Amino acid sequence: MSSRTRATASPLFVPHRTSRRNARAARDEFAAARIQAKHASRTEAPRTSPSGDPELRPVFPASGRPGPASARGGRLKLPAHRMTTATASGAYPFLAEGGLGAQGMYIGQDVHAEAAFTYDPFALYGRLEGFTNPNILLAGIIGMGKSALAKSLAVRAVAFGYRVYVPCDPKGEWTIVAQELGGQTIALGPGLPGRLNPLDAPARPYSISEQDWATEVRKRRLLLLGSLAKTVLRRDLLPMEHTALDIALDHVVAYATAAGTKPLLGDIAYVLGSPERLDAATGDLSGRLGHAAEDLAHALRRLIHGDLAGMFDAPSTVRFDPSAPMLSIDLSRLGGTGDDTGLVLAMTCASAWMESALSDPTGGRRWVIYDEAWRVMRHVALLERMQSQWKLSRGLGIANMMVIHRLSDLLTAGDAGSRGRALAEGLLTDCSTRIIYRQEADQLATAASVLGLTGVETQAVSALTKGRGLWKVAGRSFITQHLLHPRERELFDTDLRMAA
Repeated sequence: MSSRTRATASPLFVPHRTSRRNARAARDEFAAARIQAKHASRTEAPRTSPSGDPELRPVFPASGRPGPASARGGRLKLPAHRMTTATASGAYPFLAEGGLGAQGMYIGQDVHAEAAFTYDPFALYGRLEGFTNPNILLAGIIGMGKSALAKSLAVRAVAFGYRVYVPCDPKGEWTIVAQELGGQTIALGPGLPGRLNPLDAPARPYSISEQDWATEVRKRRLLLLGSLAKTVLRRDLLPMEHTALDIALDHVVAYATAAGTKPLLGDIAYVLGSPERLDAATGDLSGRLGHAAEDLAHALRRLIHGDLAGMFDAPSTVRFDPSAPMLSIDLSRLGGTGDDTGLVLAMTCASAWMESALSDPTGGRRWVIYDEAWRVMRHVALLERMQSQWKLSRGLGIANMMVIHRLSDLLTAGDAGSRGRALAEGLLTDCSTRIIYRQEADQLATAASVLGLTGVETQAVSALTKGRGLWKVAGRSFITQHLLHPRERELFDTDLRMAA
């Protein structure tokens, strides 16, 4: 008979008139039968071999540690702990960012938060911690929508009351945008009627005296002439060459003031090419300054008789309208031969001419967009002008945007430790907003090194789709899908010639 049968066969029934002794014995037998039945129904666990390693034997049974130390039964209670959201994001890394607030231009959708994403550098300045300047870097390979984002920001900025300047449009893509906004486009190139005199004096602000403003205008003209000469010569100017520029500029300005005209680049080149005029203006250097200025005269000659003739050697034929919502300089007729020197010279002159509006403290807040900025990264003179504008962005009330293809474009400005590399890296440092569209696999390491991307951000950049970019705003990161209005999509279509 099995143990289960023996347990159930015990005398479980006790008659009513049974003695106390027999009843107690029956209860004891019933308890023993229950214990025996319980052990009979349990599957016997495999026993450990006596020859096993004692170190490998379990310390506690399979049911866990017995007693109050088992932390079962709701007896374990920990004190409450408070932390900031910045600390909690480390413990819970899948929390979505709260965004930059509702104040600003609508960009699109925050992919992780699934909410609207807005941005306005002027609204963020002074309100967002770590947001020290309104400058923007926009980088992305061809076909990912970076140009559409730049134009969309410009169009929506005009709706917010800002004005937009595009000092260099090497492909002529901004002309139709400016026309739709009721703005102005100045096309420069061989055979075109447009003329710009880069030596035009800006309007004097009311808060500056005439003497101080004359000194400021002279400094700007010298900076322009030096930038043009260094771009053509591809080197820094020598001390005597700086002296020659000073003397030539003062001579031309004095003559133009007496005649009631404006100084021109052609007049500067003529004086530099006349040794007797330069030598007559000096004492101890007589006979040496004219010879030292020969390279300068030939450098400026390109603007008078070279491939840029007829654009910057005559009085301006167009008037700058500071109240226009958008102004673009169309340079699509230049730089198509592979040599960007002419394009850079034209951009330098146009930038100097446009500074008349940027320097006006009553001009309001403005955007200055440098499209295809990678083409000018190799020219130190233009980088110096851009750096000056980047540094003065807060005082001038402007938001500079630099549009490039790859982060390695910043490294083409020169070798490590060179002046050009330092200027390019300085422009990046002075951009509190970095917008990165998809980069190729061989560019990810450079992008991560230059921008300080984390491993997760680097992986995200490599997988971004069209119109989707990584926004790094004052150390905060967002993955944003840019959304275009149908009318914007028509205006910004750069693939029109690729269509059937």
